[in-house]
Amino acid sequence: MSVDIEQDLDASAPIWATFGDLMSVLLGAFVLILVGVIGVQLQLETKLDQEIAQRKAEERRRQTLEQALAGPLAAGRITLVDGRIGIRGSVLFALNSDQLQPEGRDVLRSLAGPLAGYLHARDELLMVSGFTDDRAVHDGNRRFADNWELSAQRALTVTRALVDEGVPADSVFAAAFGAQQPVDRNDSEDGRARNRRVEMAPVPRRAPATMATEAADAR
Repeated sequence: MSVDIEQDLDASAPIWATFGDLMSVLLGAFVLILVGVIGVQLQLETKLDQEIAQRKAEERRRQTLEQALAGPLAAGRITLVDGRIGIRGSVLFALNSDQLQPEGRDVLRSLAGPLAGYLHARDELLMVSGFTDDRAVHDGNRRFADNWELSAQRALTVTRALVDEGVPADSVFAAAFGAQQPVDRNDSEDGRARNRRVEMAPVPRRAPATMATEAADAR
């Protein structure tokens, strides 16, 4: 009888060994899955932390810019929306003109100092963008072929005025959008007046062409 028992033990031994191997494989797979889940969670937490840090940095950037422009903002001479400084075209230029009006030059003079200090502290560039309404250009001298050219010349005029007032030339550049990217409808005089504008926005110090493309895509 003892022989039979020994034979049964010998027969069952491979089964338990196989079962043990299977459990080891399952345990290894579980550990790998757990490690993978933990890794994904850590990546998500890192990404979330980065997004939070980026938002805080953007908020500090906005607050710094608002503080730098507190005077012109309080006087109602400019607007500041999402980091973009806006000036109505009627403040800067007469209709269909790229020549600065006295009030416009005063506004730019008040902005130059704060902007130069802000750009220097953050090592950023200032993009000056010109916009028009959708009406065809009608100037007696026919200086501008279309709204693209008018918006380009206005942006250049503002850029040069800022440089004359102390903004470093290597910290500012001009961009033209013509009648594209309106902020209001063009079916009323007030709407068209809002669309005739110049905007200035601090941007990272990268290639100007790349920044102009990114700014257009973000609108």
